[in-house]
Amino acid sequence: MDDKIRFDIEFPIHASPQLLFQYISTPSGLSEWFSDNVNSRGELFTFIWDDSEEQAKLLSKKSGERVKFRWLNDEEEGASCYFEIRIQVDEITKDVSLMITDFAEEDEIDEAKMLWENQISDLKHVLGSA
Repeated sequence: MDDKIRFDIEFPIHASPQLLFQYISTPSGLSEWFSDNVNSRGELFTFIWDDSEEQAKLLSKKSGERVKFRWLNDEEEGASCYFEIRIQVDEITKDVSLMITDFAEEDEIDEAKMLWENQISDLKHVLGSA
């Protein structure tokens, strides 16, 4: 049952796409800003926060460009939602942005966006581009 709504957010970031890709695609990079710890076995990633953990399946990955995950509990419920982190570089200005696509219940979209803002703020801090 898909009652979650897609939303997209853009975050300008001052970092090279190559460096950024390490932080969005590897367990060690993701554990620097996305969750407390990340383990992976093939395409199965386990994200660990204080006293909880969630598993996500890596749906696709394009080197230097994007990663796309689906939470296993969404998959078990038959939901087609996912979250994608994409690196976008403006061809003219060479400005780098992170494009986030995610899904949330209608009444939780603002909360989900705020969570991403906090996560990206942590990433910027780690990158030294805050």
